[in-house]
Amino acid sequence: MEITNLNQLDLSKTYTFKDYLSWKFSEKVELLKGYVSKMSPAPNTQHQLIARQIFQEMAWFLKNKTYQVFFAPYDIYLSSSAGQTIVQPDISVICDTTKIKKHGCVGSPDLVIEILSPGNARKEMKEKYEIYEEAGILEYWVVFPDEEILQIYILDNKKFIPQKPYTSGDTYSSRVLEGFKIEVKQIFENPMNIE
Repeated sequence: MEITNLNQLDLSKTYTFKDYLSWKFSEKVELLKGYVSKMSPAPNTQHQLIARQIFQEMAWFLKNKTYQVFFAPYDIYLSSSAGQTIVQPDISVICDTTKIKKHGCVGSPDLVIEILSPGNARKEMKEKYEIYEEAGILEYWVVFPDEEILQIYILDNKKFIPQKPYTSGDTYSSRVLEGFKIEVKQIFENPMNIE
C-alpha cells in the first residue's frame, strides 16, 4: 500500500530505511530506533540565524578540504541493535565522503550540531544524545539559544564526555575539525536585532 499521509502509519510500529524511502507524504519525520518521530514545526528566526552563522563558518573553513558540511533537512541513516534510525541534525560534518549517497549520509557523521527549539529539548538531550553516542559520532554540539551556551560532548571509549559549557567570551576549538575555532559570541550575534 502506498503511504501518502502520515495518518496512514501506525506510530506504535517500527519501520525501516526502505519504508521511510517509500513514503510519499509531505510531513517531516525522523525515524528513531525504528519509531516515527514527528519533527518540530519550522524553526524560529533565532534558530535559523544561529544555524546560518555556524554553517557559514564551517563551510568557509572546509572550502578547500574534502570534508563536507550539510544543514537540515539532510537525512543521516544509522543502524543499531535497537532499530534503524534516520535523523536530520541541524548541521552535520562528514569526513569520510564515501558515506555520502544520493539520498543522504549512510553511516555516522563525525560531528553533529543540534540547536534547541521550544519543544525539542527532550528529544535532543536524551533520545538523540543516546543515538549519537551509540552511533559513534565523535563530537556532538548542543546549542542553547536562550542561554547563549554551547555544550560539547566528545566521544571517548564509546561514551560522550561533556566538556565545560562555552559562553560569550569563550572560543571553542573542534577536536574533529583540526584547526577550526569559533567564538561563542559570534554564534549568538543578532545582526537584525530581532526580539
